[in-house]
Amino acid sequence: MTSTDAFSSPGLRAGPYERPGLASQAWGYTRQATGWLDDRGRPAWFATAIVGLFVAPPVGVAILLFMLGTGRMFSRRHERHDRRAMSCGKRGARHETWSAARAALRPSGNHAFDAYKAETLRRLEEEQAQFEAFLHRLREAKDKAEFDEFMDDRARRASERGAEPGADSPEAA
Repeated sequence: MTSTDAFSSPGLRAGPYERPGLASQAWGYTRQATGWLDDRGRPAWFATAIVGLFVAPPVGVAILLFMLGTGRMFSRRHERHDRRAMSCGKRGARHETWSAARAALRPSGNHAFDAYKAETLRRLEEEQAQFEAFLHRLREAKDKAEFDEFMDDRARRASERGAEPGADSPEAA
């Protein structure tokens, strides 16, 4: 240990590679800002580009070109959020569903379990068909009840109009 090491302040830069330079700091801030905007989605990117166009047009154009070049303008792949929570109907959820279905249909090697699984699947398919038939009958009954109510209401209104004196009589015309 030299005498200069003992008296050097820890905040001062002792060599050229001790602290990151200005370019790497700017790159770090840019990555932080990009992540922050990705967390907020496309509206945040568009708002930033519009503000950039008004404050300094070259900055706004640069943001728009960056959005186009990285695919942030037209796709949602750069948005950071829980993909499982947002994957209803998405490709990832469909892939998980199909891979689970393929795994369920593969034989396990245990013949007793495979027979039990086949019987259970057959029973569940029958129950599903019965339930769908029940729902169909339920919808038909509801439709019939609504139609009967409509026809009764229509007949009631027609009889009320016919009961009024001179409403539909030929002498009134």
